[in-house]
Amino acid sequence: MEHYHTDQLLSLKEALNNIFTLITPIVEKEIIPLTESINRITAREIISPINVPPFDNSAMDGYAIRFNDWHDAAPLIVAGKALAGSPFRDPLPAKSCIRIMTGAPIPSGVDTVIMQENTRLVENTISFTQPIKPGSNIRFAGEDIRQGDTVLTIGSKLSATQISLIASLGVSEIEVFRQLKVAIFSTGDELQTIGQPLAAGQIYDTNRLAIRLMLEKMNCQVIDLGIIADEPGKLYQAFKQADQQADLVISSGGVSVGKADYTKQILNEIGSINFWQLAIKPGKPFAFGKLKSAWFCGLPGNAVSAIVTFYQLVQPIINHLSAFSQWQSTPYLKARTTSLIKTSPGRRLEFQRGVARVNSQADLEVTPMPQQGSHILSSFNQSNCFIVLEQNRGAVDAGELVDIEYFNHLLISE
Repeated sequence: MEHYHTDQLLSLKEALNNIFTLITPIVEKEIIPLTESINRITAREIISPINVPPFDNSAMDGYAIRFNDWHDAAPLIVAGKALAGSPFRDPLPAKSCIRIMTGAPIPSGVDTVIMQENTRLVENTISFTQPIKPGSNIRFAGEDIRQGDTVLTIGSKLSATQISLIASLGVSEIEVFRQLKVAIFSTGDELQTIGQPLAAGQIYDTNRLAIRLMLEKMNCQVIDLGIIADEPGKLYQAFKQADQQADLVISSGGVSVGKADYTKQILNEIGSINFWQLAIKPGKPFAFGKLKSAWFCGLPGNAVSAIVTFYQLVQPIINHLSAFSQWQSTPYLKARTTSLIKTSPGRRLEFQRGVARVNSQADLEVTPMPQQGSHILSSFNQSNCFIVLEQNRGAVDAGELVDIEYFNHLLISE
């Protein structure tokens, strides 16, 4: 790996391109019960072993007929009943019909089902109150899925609906890629564990909590090593332990200019790490590279910066390492601003937090949060999108168009 420090600003795209030339997916596989497969990544194509539905069946409660039996519009005798799980097995007599319920197999020779709302029953005979079309209201075998069809490709993340679809094929186990193991810790003597009283000059360690929760949403196995003091010996042991246990190590704090130099010295000793100055705001300092075994991402210490760099950089890294080949980032949309957006022209791509909505004229509009500082974590509280301001763009007046990126499941409730 090329190993360097740089004070030059690296674009988000350049940073990701550099990273993706280095990392390859972890493709160790395991077979697990389908019932435990939510959010796992498929390691094998899902091929249907059966037709779905497996037989022709009724789409309605009503009456099943041979269409040609009704050519003279005479009433038909009800010759029997077909229920889901209890089919009508006898030959259908001429000039007759079968009472049929939704999901029941279509009797032999029958080609049309008439919904019961369009029928009239008089002394065990049925007449029809609406015009009849041949072939109506029948769900045909294989109409949903044919035997041999590819239902899901490799690299798909399994949702509840996809798992239900696989279950409809009679499949009870599934081959998936193993979960990514991610070790996390925070550095800084100013940090205090949530729930403990703050001493003078301390703040709560919210970054590690946010990172852990996002990792859990991404279905990673999280190894939480807590807060590591700014002491070389403890930092070295933390990095060594994390490297031995995880596929990816994420630290928060310790990679910005002016932070304790021994953090970088330790990283250089046990790995090959790039310390980048990214052309994004917030989130300028970012470290990426390889420890002896695991990959490493170093996030800024400011809360908003840590979340933005995780979302924009670590999220695609994890999806790539997890072999989630179907993942796509949220596309940018154009929205009209409802108020002034304060920003200074510069060389950085800026991610402000905002609330996007469709107004009464059916136009997409966005309102920036009033406080956008990299320490203002509350700016995420009511937001649902990033306002993405391109490099060198200055202040934006109300009514101007800007790019927005809606938050995905990592930053909003599902």
